[in-house]
Amino acid sequence: MTARHALAAAAARIAAVSPTARLDAELLMAHAMGVSRETLLLSRLDDPAPPAFADLVARRLAHEPVAYITGTRAFWTIELAVEPGVLVPRADSETLIEAAVAHFAGTGGPGSVLDLGTGSGALLLAALDEWPRARGVGIDASDAALAIAAANAARLGMETRARFARGGWGGDGARHDLILCNPPYIATDDVLPREVVEWEPASALFAGADGLDDYRAIAGVLRAQLALGGVACVEVGSTQADVVGALFADAGFAVAVRRDLAGHARCLVLT
Repeated sequence: MTARHALAAAAARIAAVSPTARLDAELLMAHAMGVSRETLLLSRLDDPAPPAFADLVARRLAHEPVAYITGTRAFWTIELAVEPGVLVPRADSETLIEAAVAHFAGTGGPGSVLDLGTGSGALLLAALDEWPRARGVGIDASDAALAIAAANAARLGMETRARFARGGWGGDGARHDLILCNPPYIATDDVLPREVVEWEPASALFAGADGLDDYRAIAGVLRAQLALGGVACVEVGSTQADVVGALFADAGFAVAVRRDLAGHARCLVLT
């Protein structure tokens, strides 16, 4: 069977578990072939489908995220390695980088970046790629996440500009020009897709009965970590901007909201 026909058959099956079935199938086929998705679509559709493709499709049908199957995920301008020890980076989180770019427009950009709850290092490393003269630190409570983030920094040639340390929302004791944070914000009784709840780390998802426990903790310690003239960009759930914004306003921050591509209030811009 050619890749073209195998893709059509796989997409029809994957549609039962994913709203992006055709994209999922293409990413899995490209991975099985060892080429980029662009190369697959431009020149390899009439090649024989590799035998490994069927196993990859079976894993997707078991609700395993595509990023865990392929081991990679594109984010902003970089490609990251991901595995079950960290959340899969999502396009929604790029809204934080967009907000930071807008804040520092017309300047030399931030000199120092802090990523609280760094996970795979996505936000920190995207920021360092955006501002090549910046340095930064990623903080996480998970040793597995820190190892993945450090490996991503090395793979991207940023190991001398990024360091990673175990810790919590209190940061590293220094002040930073840019703080990025995508904390857990799911309420414990919220229903999530199987590919999320069965595969991604619960510690990076759930934040108490109302999903706000971590925001309450962050609001009390964030100001001391922010340099004069700096900005903190904090991700929120699609219905949380007002209530979380009030927590940060009570802590003395000016709060603005930036929306993601779907129009959801996704990022609080705090100064």
